Amino acid sequence: MAERTLHAPPAAPVPAGDGGWISAARPRAGMPRGPRRPGWTRPALGITLLVLLVSYALLTPWLAGLDERLTDHGRALLAPGAGGWFGTDSAGRDLFVRTAAGLRVSLLVAAVCAVVSTVIGTLVGAFSGIAGGWVDQLVMRLIDTVNSVPHLLLGIVIVALYGGGLTAVIVAIALTHWSSVARIVRAEVLSLRDREFIDAAVAGGASRWRVTRRHLLPAVVPQAALATVLMLPHAVWHETALSFLGLGLPPHTASLGILLDEAREAVMLGAWWPLVFPSAALVIATLAVATCGAALRDRLVPRRRTELSL
Repeated sequence: MAERTLHAPPAAPVPAGDGGWISAARPRAGMPRGPRRPGWTRPALGITLLVLLVSYALLTPWLAGLDERLTDHGRALLAPGAGGWFGTDSAGRDLFVRTAAGLRVSLLVAAVCAVVSTVIGTLVGAFSGIAGGWVDQLVMRLIDTVNSVPHLLLGIVIVALYGGGLTAVIVAIALTHWSSVARIVRAEVLSLRDREFIDAAVAGGASRWRVTRRHLLPAVVPQAALATVLMLPHAVWHETALSFLGLGLPPHTASLGILLDEAREAVMLGAWWPLVFPSAALVIATLAVATCGAALRDRLVPRRRTELSL
């Protein structure tokens, strides 16, 4: 009996230009395509919401021509419609105008706090990474100490020591949020110190100050900008919490925390609108800023964006 010979099927030809490797940009044959990720949808939505909120906060008090502090007890707790788009609060003030004014104050305070804390964290983190040795260890222990205390509790203590007010709120939030930025900047500086171009600059006779000014600080600017954007939601919530507790801005100033504090009594009387509209403005502002920050993070960190798209 003749012995049968088994022949292996011919190998599939390798496409030209691939070098024997399957291109990661094209899906393999027979494999289902993954879900498409419309990269423009998330940042566009966040930017649109943020632009609408900022326009509402800046233009509404000016276009309405009303003072958010103007009271009219004869129009107290009017529902939306008869009392305006958002109704009125327990003092007869227009909530549509007052919510816009509160959102403007909260966003302004949060932006100032985020910038100040980012500057502090960038300077501390860069100094720690450049100095190294026992200075770096001392700064890291300081950062660990700040992180071990709850930020809200530490902010309450700082505001109480300053006696309240706008300056006290800015100082409290800035001094409790710089530590995370310092860690990020320190890690970036430590990674840059081992790069070849830094060794080349040092070998060429560049001083430590010149290396820091020309190479290290410009390299950490994108991370610092990203930290500022991502810190805005935290600053908004901390300002709102301090004002809600009565430790932040003065009572006559419109802020989201003060509006939520004033809404407690109205809710007890059956009026839901003084609580719903300021809360919605707070949540939408937080989501809009967080969405823009996440999109900026994906753009500045391409490796993370590539890993998420796989």
